[in-house]
Amino acid sequence: MSEAATRSATTSPDLLASLDPLLREWLPRQRWFAGKGRPVTGFSLVAATELLPVTTQLGLYHLLVRAHQPALQGPGDCYQLLIGIREALPPRLAPALIGHVDRGPLTGRTVYDALYDARPAEVLLEAMRTRARIGALRFDRDGSGSGEGGTGDDGEGEGEIPVGLVARVVTSEQSNSSIVYGDTFILKLLRRVVPGVNPDLELPLALAREGCPRVPAPVAWIRADDPEATQTHHDMAASAEDSYVLGVLQPFVRGAADGWELALRELAKGEDFSAEARALGRATAEVHLALARALPTVTLGHAQLRPLVDGMIERLDAAIQAVPALHPYGPGLRSAYEALADLAAEGETWTAQRIHGDLHLGQCLRSPSGQWSLIDFEGEPSKPLAERRLPQPPARDIAGMLRSFDYAAHSLRPHLPGWAAKCRAAYCAGYAETSGRDPRTDPVLLRAYETDKAVYEVVYEARHRPDWLPVPMSAVHRLAAPD
Repeated sequence: MSEAATRSATTSPDLLASLDPLLREWLPRQRWFAGKGRPVTGFSLVAATELLPVTTQLGLYHLLVRAHQPALQGPGDCYQLLIGIREALPPRLAPALIGHVDRGPLTGRTVYDALYDARPAEVLLEAMRTRARIGALRFDRDGSGSGEGGTGDDGEGEGEIPVGLVARVVTSEQSNSSIVYGDTFILKLLRRVVPGVNPDLELPLALAREGCPRVPAPVAWIRADDPEATQTHHDMAASAEDSYVLGVLQPFVRGAADGWELALRELAKGEDFSAEARALGRATAEVHLALARALPTVTLGHAQLRPLVDGMIERLDAAIQAVPALHPYGPGLRSAYEALADLAAEGETWTAQRIHGDLHLGQCLRSPSGQWSLIDFEGEPSKPLAERRLPQPPARDIAGMLRSFDYAAHSLRPHLPGWAAKCRAAYCAGYAETSGRDPRTDPVLLRAYETDKAVYEVVYEARHRPDWLPVPMSAVHRLAAPD
């Protein structure tokens, strides 16, 4: 048992008071902070766990804190923070600085994002290796009591974790953070967390049970009990619905190329990417087939499709209000959705299942041997967890990948629409080779989902990257056409 595993949680309210003014400045600057554009007015503590005692050398706290912001409905977003505490910060950790504490129990200390420091990161790996229980934190390596579709005592999903692996943080982060351990494992730490069964652990575990090699199988994971839920239910341990999934440890694919970076590299060299797109289509189909075997599927008829179509129309109407350039295309885009509703009214049905939920080239890795893997099954983080876990037509994933090829083609000036068209066709052909069904044989469904995705992209680019707005607008022009 690790040294950390023998210590209990610390929940002193003075701790958060010490950090409050520093976190108000630091947190909104992080790429993974979801509440940008609104000031943080305060914090409330969900859980605080001492992982290393505060000594003259190094201390480490694991915090779950809610950030309160004006005009934000609900209790506020909950964030996972690993706070390192030192007398002074060495120069190598300067980018991780949060600030210098001038009040409370940490007065005179320097606090920083501990994920940038090898020693605190190694504490997490050791806790997973020993299946530690530290305060509200639970470090699991098998399915017993996981509630995420684990496999009980048969050891499924369990792997040996050697000691002595050196940790390094992955610096190219967006909505979460990652630590690589000696090119053997990668730990994805979720930053904005919600209680409940998280698909980023649930789906890879289900795929591991099915023997699907296209998704790295979870080796270990980190969870925290929700203190409020535990008190309400008077349970000694919270269920999966009443706990937070905080992180997932998976094998690190050495030498893997990110699908987006690989596509841009080949595009810049003028190389054809259709063979890779075809292989990626086969990999996507393998994952979809395995998910359909592992988890329940449902049939979508008219009663189920109408609310889905109504949601698409509502998003379109809101997008037109936000981006006036969409207005001339409104009727044509709406026709893509209504055509789907008309098919359902005529008796057409579709199968819905668990899917990736946010599929694009950046969610794919190609190993040096040429094998494609799919990663990051969290779904769209902005959507509620319950919505991310709903069965959906696989066409939604396929549409996301088709839009990604289009984005890659537009990254080169002048853009190459023919390159995107070849990749899109090859991807669908590869999908058909494995699944037995070409997505292009259901053009109404595919058009509706691609339209929904393009409308989302228009709003995103208008708000965050106006220079990229022509990319989704060119898709809007195509998708709104009568044919």
